[in-house]
Amino acid sequence: MSTTEIFLLAMLIIFSVPYLVWRLCDTNYYAPLVVVQIIAGILLGPGVLGSAFPDYYKFVFTPPVIQSLNSIAWWAVMLFVMIAGIELDLPKAWEHRRESVITATMALGTPLLFGCVAALGMLSYSGWIGPNGKDWQFVLGVGMACAVTALPILILLMENLEILRQPIGQRILRYASLDDIAIWGVLALILLDWTRVGRQLGFLVLFALAAWGFRKLMARLPERDRWYVSLIWLAACGFAADWAGLHFMVGAFLAGAVMDAHWFDQEKMDLMRHHVLLAFMPVFFLSTGLRTNWGMGGSAVFIAAAVLLVASVTGKLLGVQIAGKILKWQPGEASIIGWLLQTKALIMIIFVNILLDKGIITNETFTAMLLMAVASTMLTVPAVAPKLRQVKELIFRTS
Repeated sequence: MSTTEIFLLAMLIIFSVPYLVWRLCDTNYYAPLVVVQIIAGILLGPGVLGSAFPDYYKFVFTPPVIQSLNSIAWWAVMLFVMIAGIELDLPKAWEHRRESVITATMALGTPLLFGCVAALGMLSYSGWIGPNGKDWQFVLGVGMACAVTALPILILLMENLEILRQPIGQRILRYASLDDIAIWGVLALILLDWTRVGRQLGFLVLFALAAWGFRKLMARLPERDRWYVSLIWLAACGFAADWAGLHFMVGAFLAGAVMDAHWFDQEKMDLMRHHVLLAFMPVFFLSTGLRTNWGMGGSAVFIAAAVLLVASVTGKLLGVQIAGKILKWQPGEASIIGWLLQTKALIMIIFVNILLDKGIITNETFTAMLLMAVASTMLTVPAVAPKLRQVKELIFRTS
């Protein structure tokens, strides 16, 4: 077969296998399609399919095919992260700043602390920290991965639970938006390269100036032009950030964060996110699965994943419970909010992909954190749905 034919065979597998499992097994309650796609990516990777059927794996996932898939995955995830940046609701967070800051701080800080403790334990064993990683980068990176909230997947789950446009859903979005900014800020700190610090500081200064001009331009354009210009802006920011050594994903997030959501029709924005998830992100999930590695043995990786999951979920629930006590929330609110905010999935996967790219973590650590992200997301709806049924009045109370 030609490379093109093998590439299309890989695309056939990428789109058909997860969809058939999701539809035929009716997994939506425990695992929405996006989660099934992530799991399929892991199963189709070298650790599972590659071990069971090495000849088949080598035939389909040749270096040229993998490179082609990676190219699609890079652009897909840049689009996804830009949309996440656009959807940050910072004006609303500022309007309710006391509640938002307290909740966001506790929801991020407590799992970050628990995750850092788990990372310190992992440093006691070889094989977890990457060749280019310093101890502080590894500890902070793993800790922040435990603290991440996946804003785009959180939106998807709240849509399924029918609370996205309700007051409690909008509150949760405010908390997640503030945490999203902190997450990318910490990532920029981890990636700070003192040998290129001048270039990185120069990028931030030039970005601030360019963003000022970009915002002036976008305010004057009709909406149909804003969509196209935003893609040009995305490519430019991604290139500049990667050239400066901060990684193109940091540029993608910044590109979206300086845009105002009201520049775009909300329904069209929802469709854009949906279409990116539908048509492009499955390729990213597979390319992520191809990077998994079980070289230390499956048991060690699963144990690490379990420890990180406990640190992540426990830290998030405890932090939100503390915030609820301080803010005197109604009974049941903190539990619902905590379980929703502990959703990991895509943003954490993107986060640890960057850590792996930079050599801060190993493939084994990456695999453990990927498993933790999947488990975290699958726990969300089964944990939240019964609580929502018990306290329905929370959905309709005013913020």
